Amino acid sequence: MHTTVRLLLMCFMLAAAGAAQAQERFSPYVPSDQENVERMLKLAGLRDDDIVVDLGSGDGRIVFTAARMNRKLRGFGVDVDEKLVREANAAARTRGVADRVQFFHRNAYDVDLREATVIAMWLWPEFQRMLRPVILAQARPGTRIITNLWDLGDAWPPDAEDFDGPRVLMWIVPARVEGYWNWELTINERRISYAAIKEQRFQKLEGVARAGNRRELLHDMKLRGEDISFSLALTLDGVGFVRHAFRGKVRGDRIEGTVSVTLPPDHDKPLELPWRATRSATSAYFDPTGTNIQ
Repeated sequence: MHTTVRLLLMCFMLAAAGAAQAQERFSPYVPSDQENVERMLKLAGLRDDDIVVDLGSGDGRIVFTAARMNRKLRGFGVDVDEKLVREANAAARTRGVADRVQFFHRNAYDVDLREATVIAMWLWPEFQRMLRPVILAQARPGTRIITNLWDLGDAWPPDAEDFDGPRVLMWIVPARVEGYWNWELTINERRISYAAIKEQRFQKLEGVARAGNRRELLHDMKLRGEDISFSLALTLDGVGFVRHAFRGKVRGDRIEGTVSVTLPPDHDKPLELPWRATRSATSAYFDPTGTNIQ
């Protein structure tokens, strides 16, 4: 077993054997291995406009390392240990980064994550799993989550991993796209209405769509943050068998992007059309079809 993991397990057992805590589950403080911290932050791909938030910041080393690796980003950490918070803020002043880095005496559940672009955690695995709904409810699509050793539950696989040493992982918060979506396209001077249903499990998508009385599966569905893409191939009345390749960005209840349309009989140069879809409370996908489906 890795030395850091063994130490953390020992600290957890000691903490669990002590006095009862106001919060039933908590993570004992064990400093993150500096090499792993750097690997986590490299996996996140730090940018100038990032706001790095460390949930359970301890001595502040994750935020300090991020500030050293990129001298334009900002960051803050939170911890329930008031002494560690005071020491981390004093270290920020000593290092000359207090204008970009701060630490707060706060519970990880109570942090406002709406402005975060990178969220770092190295907490007891059950604690990380219980924080998952908080992160998904608050963090913006595209926010990167980085952890060391432990994941965020079996249902949400990481988007990237680094195994060059103890495992470090990264997730990208996906946009919420589950539901009914409608859009229209003008193809061969015909206005075509589409009704789609998207089903979502974190970054994994499945979907179906209808145009006229024909229905088909959505294929090659990908969601990375707010970026979405998928393909659709079906026959359009008065046009023929058409292949679509959609690409766009999810902006709340709308998607804006482009669609590449290949017309029969497979024209050499697909049409590039603007695409704007809107989320709806109802869907024409369920409208009666009838028996004339030839």
